[in-house]
Amino acid sequence: MLRIPGLTALLLVLMAGCFSICAQEKNLVYPVTRTVDQVDEFHGTKVEDPYRWLEDDVRTSKDVTDWVSQQNQLTFGFLKSIPQRETIQKRMTELWNYEKIGAPFKRGGRYYFSRNDGLQNQNVLWMQDSLDSEPRVLLDPNTWSKDGTVALSGNAFSDDGRYVAYGVQEAGSDWNTWKVMEIETGKVLDEEIRWVKFSAAEWTPDSRGFFYARYPEPEKDAAFQSLNSNMKVYYHRIGTPQSADVLVYERPDHPDWGFQLSVSEDGHFLIITVWVGTDDRYRIVVKDLTEPYGLPFELISNFENEYSFIESDGKTLYFQTNLEAPNRRVIAIDLQQPGREHWKEIIPQAENTLEGVGVVGNMFVCNYLKDAKTQVRLHAMDGTFVREVEFPGIGAASGFDGRRSDTDTFYSFSSFALPPTTFRYNMITGESREFRRANVRFNPDDYETSQVFYTSKDGTKIPMFLCHRKGLKRDGNNPALLYGYGGFNISITPSFSVSRLTWMEMGGILAVANLRGGGEYGEAWHKAGTKLQKQNVFDDFISAAEWLIEQKYTSNRRLAIQGRSNGGLLVGACMTQRPDLFGACLPGVGVMDMLRFHRFTAGRFWTDDYGSADNADEFAALLKYSPYHNLKGGVQYPATMVTTADTDDRVVPGHSFKFAAQLQASQSGTAPTLIRIETSAGHGAGKPTAKIIEESSDELAFLVHALNIQ
Repeated sequence: MLRIPGLTALLLVLMAGCFSICAQEKNLVYPVTRTVDQVDEFHGTKVEDPYRWLEDDVRTSKDVTDWVSQQNQLTFGFLKSIPQRETIQKRMTELWNYEKIGAPFKRGGRYYFSRNDGLQNQNVLWMQDSLDSEPRVLLDPNTWSKDGTVALSGNAFSDDGRYVAYGVQEAGSDWNTWKVMEIETGKVLDEEIRWVKFSAAEWTPDSRGFFYARYPEPEKDAAFQSLNSNMKVYYHRIGTPQSADVLVYERPDHPDWGFQLSVSEDGHFLIITVWVGTDDRYRIVVKDLTEPYGLPFELISNFENEYSFIESDGKTLYFQTNLEAPNRRVIAIDLQQPGREHWKEIIPQAENTLEGVGVVGNMFVCNYLKDAKTQVRLHAMDGTFVREVEFPGIGAASGFDGRRSDTDTFYSFSSFALPPTTFRYNMITGESREFRRANVRFNPDDYETSQVFYTSKDGTKIPMFLCHRKGLKRDGNNPALLYGYGGFNISITPSFSVSRLTWMEMGGILAVANLRGGGEYGEAWHKAGTKLQKQNVFDDFISAAEWLIEQKYTSNRRLAIQGRSNGGLLVGACMTQRPDLFGACLPGVGVMDMLRFHRFTAGRFWTDDYGSADNADEFAALLKYSPYHNLKGGVQYPATMVTTADTDDRVVPGHSFKFAAQLQASQSGTAPTLIRIETSAGHGAGKPTAKIIEESSDELAFLVHALNIQ
């Protein structure tokens, strides 16, 4: 067991040229952050926004750049002074240095898989002609930049196995540039498809080109801040410039609509799934690819329900839907009789939530959640239940990729203290055979994972996973890290994490609460944590903390909370509502200004979950919990380290900048309130291994100091 040595006195962290706002730790001096007289009026209510200037783009504003530099100088100096930090990073690096191989998938007669030899900054895409042949590298993003900040963001293989289209992501931005490689020769062609965001490539069955969706080129210096509008669907023919791409579908009358594309396995149909926000409410547009001059036509012309395309069979299209089924079901629509009265139910709604469906080996592979744990059930194409896939305990499975003609598939299974293991699954016999097992330098048998149910403020039962070393004493003295998300219909399932393992090696408890707002129990569970009911999510998280304390797993001074993105909002809201309840807080890339989030990049899509300050009733609810607006002077806030990144164009860093500035000005206690701002990084996707280890080590070192871990 790795124990962190006893704390020694912190080195004094001083910052030349800065004046103290609030000395929260002896000789810890914060930069002065200027304020402005900005007051906005919402529905007759005046709201101050003294740090509005921190919304300016760090790439173009010298004032913001200087502020970032000052805050980072303070934060990194503070973290460097924590004696245990070096030990934490060394151990985390040791644990991280294991071979990571993804579940293989088959395209165009070859097998492909991602691999990382341990500490490579980016995963490498490998290929092999058969499972017995020698694998070779197809795409290695580590050769694309010196610092590892350029990542492979997606891939799509032509049906004939000749080409791969692949996305290139720089510095963690959501913007992707798509390129094309000739697989056999490894030659990268001249194609370059720019200004793609939230879209993949879908090849036509003749392998001569692919469909994709993109936004117009942003105005100069506005790429990372401006709203994303007017997405259009194009067809790109190999060997031609992007300027020659054919416009396939657009809706200039609805600039807020977005498009997700799928080409059926038989190549007959292009399915355009039209979305307008983050809710699973879609319109469906179909283009018959066997009709060269056929125009796209609307199959479903409202945004009332989810219709996630699964596959086609002749003129029949299969969809996963929540129509009259909050836990989702599978239906079939015959294009020759597309009226709703002719729709057929193939797989009815089950007790558990249906998360996703694929077709492999002429069977529907249905991924359910049973109390936030993976359950996979197989059904014949007529809906008849065939069998359930057996898994080795509490955990999450992913994979099950394949085509209708495949007789086997692969999946990966992992849990909090169980590294990923890949299995080969025989679709005919139902046999799972271990294919690859990750070799991490620790003993999984030293840990135990359990699931408990606690009661939230309104009486709702909430599930929570607990993982820790065996033999834990419930004496109220254990350090605990409580993680949550609770939003956008996203389900949080057990998964392996080296940083969490490092925390548990240090004697910490990991608690993961499955809050309302997520998708763990279907649409009703999701809606119970949105808009005017968003406070339920915070109540669920606060109740989880109270339960951990009441059950003597931990205590207030030893409890930390963590969340990212919508989870960063969760942490920010809970620490402003109950600052007495936590010993430390780690809000990451959070949505902190709930009155202005919809004015930047993808923020307008989130109004499905949050509502909008443009509406009077929703404004009142948002103002009541908005983290930035609910920080008050004279309050002793917990030790807090905000994390964000300068190239985050999902949740723009101004959210975290404003929150951190207001927190430093409001704090009346002695606990440190810092902000760590990563450079050349975004919301999280594509972040190089070196940066992940650095950031995770800093977070754990901060907790060691804040929670006084011996």
